[in-house]
Amino acid sequence: MKVGIALNMLSQEGRPDVAVVHEHMQLGDLAEPLGFDSLFALEHHFTGYAMSPAPLQFLSYYAGRTKRIQLGTSVIVIPWQDPIRIAEQIAFLDVLSGGRCLFGFGRGAGRTEYEGFNIPMDESRPRFKEGLEVIQRALTQPTFEYKGEFFDIPPTAALRPAPVSHPERRFYGSANSPDSAKLIASAGLGLLIVMHNEWSKAAHEVYDFHAYAREAGHEPRSPVILSNISCATTSEEARDRAAVWLGKKWASVDNHYKFSDGALSSVKGYEAYSKIGETYAKMNDQAYKDRMTERYVNIQIVGTPEECLEQITELRRLTGLHHLVCEFGYGGLPHHEAEANMRLFADTVLPVLQNDAHFHAEPEIITSLPEYKEGGVFVPA
Repeated sequence: MKVGIALNMLSQEGRPDVAVVHEHMQLGDLAEPLGFDSLFALEHHFTGYAMSPAPLQFLSYYAGRTKRIQLGTSVIVIPWQDPIRIAEQIAFLDVLSGGRCLFGFGRGAGRTEYEGFNIPMDESRPRFKEGLEVIQRALTQPTFEYKGEFFDIPPTAALRPAPVSHPERRFYGSANSPDSAKLIASAGLGLLIVMHNEWSKAAHEVYDFHAYAREAGHEPRSPVILSNISCATTSEEARDRAAVWLGKKWASVDNHYKFSDGALSSVKGYEAYSKIGETYAKMNDQAYKDRMTERYVNIQIVGTPEECLEQITELRRLTGLHHLVCEFGYGGLPHHEAEANMRLFADTVLPVLQNDAHFHAEPEIITSLPEYKEGGVFVPA
């Protein structure tokens, strides 16, 4: 089983941005020496929700500082950018890293970001679809062209430098609605899940995604799943840490996405977000916020090393997980605590996931499903 880390660099009031970024980069520098398999970078802009505006640039830095680990994105937001430039940067990073990359894509849900880039948000899904098609053509064809609603590209020479592997075979997509899942599956991508809802619901999402992939003639792949981790020597310490610092994440999420005003539900392509707005609108009620925080903690990996292993085993059983991406520093968690969290997990949990026979084999594609209730929590990456 592969296990990686993700760096989510939330700005912190009263601290220079550079200090926060450097602390997270120190965690990034620990990934390979501690034995992790991958390092993932996010993409966000303007609010400090995650100070990582250029994930491919960020990963190029680590391509030069590492020799073994995979470098991934969670995610590149296609509608905000020129798809040919994305393809060029992917090809160049593939060369710089010796083919050690995998790429997650999404269409984003931040109105502030769409407004900042002067892109109409209701165009996100068709822009994503066309942009992805351009990227795939640019990476796989000696010359390429494209004619669509948003991109009209005349016959264009191949990318230089050419990629050294086939990065397009390691594409994943994030989907928060059936329509997005069908689009991503039909394009041949794997599924990337940010663990924001009950695991039973995630099992249904994976099952449906695999069905969409088969309908489109693609062989299903195991999902990549991103989760917050709180690993400690006692259950109480792990849960207390998670409750405090994941609880602090709510304000940063709504400050960035503005879910609570409900306006996103009226944007074409984001109708599925209506219930999310209702959830965030109630967060001023401390009792409600505490209940939602408890539910959020319960769907992450939280506990002693033994409890973390039990939870990962169950998540793997439900979803067919074979690549877990861990956030160890979240919500402004002090750096020394994030590093202790990461080191304990690396010393006690990581070796079992990588070496135990139960986790070594590729998991079976799920064929039976648990029941689940609609609703739950939603905290994006």
